[in-house]
Amino acid sequence: MIEPAPPLVIAFDGDDTLWHSEVHFQAVQDRLRALAAPWLSGEELDRRLLATERANLTRYGYGVKSFTLSSLEVLLDASDGDLPGPAIGELLGMAKELLDHPVELLDGVVETLDSLAGRVRLVLITKGDLFHQWCKIEASGLGPRFERTEVVPEKDPDTYRRIVTELQIDPGRFLMVGNSARSDILPVLELGGQAVQIPYEVTWAHEHHDDEAHWPVLEEIGEVLSYVPETGAAGRR
Repeated sequence: MIEPAPPLVIAFDGDDTLWHSEVHFQAVQDRLRALAAPWLSGEELDRRLLATERANLTRYGYGVKSFTLSSLEVLLDASDGDLPGPAIGELLGMAKELLDHPVELLDGVVETLDSLAGRVRLVLITKGDLFHQWCKIEASGLGPRFERTEVVPEKDPDTYRRIVTELQIDPGRFLMVGNSARSDILPVLELGGQAVQIPYEVTWAHEHHDDEAHWPVLEEIGEVLSYVPETGAAGRR
């Protein structure tokens, strides 16, 4: 088997790769089950919410605001439009808590990025609500470590193709690091790029991928360092 060439660009996902995200959504969804209990079981709430979020992706995209509007839609439908005002207020309060939650970096992130500096070009590619993602990037303090930051509405082959083209590198010298096989791994491999997965402790059901991984799966972010030589060649294509 031929070993791939060392990457010239390493791109990192944001949510659940550099900082915690989904655990906060799961905590709020636990509270949402209690809020919906007069009309729906917890299992039914989860099922309806996932279906509604998926149906609304082309309208609202990803993120807290999409989650909130989809949750409101589910609750209104389940209550036959008779959702009490206090329940709406509680839902809005949950949304604000998600939006205001402090950014918590995962272990090893700062050390890994600082070790890669000067050895490869570093890029951040994250998806979701544009304003909220930029707020999290700013709060993380990681922004200056990246040559380029992309907040995209979707992570698909066309998105990655555009980014690789604008970076002016061969796809084979591009390495994507992320937690989601659906968003961070498969679209990049389709382009002929490299990708490694660092699974997070919990994954949103929409991002689940049940097939056996045929790509590298790492236990922690520091293992990315093994993919580049000690002295980088970030200027070559």
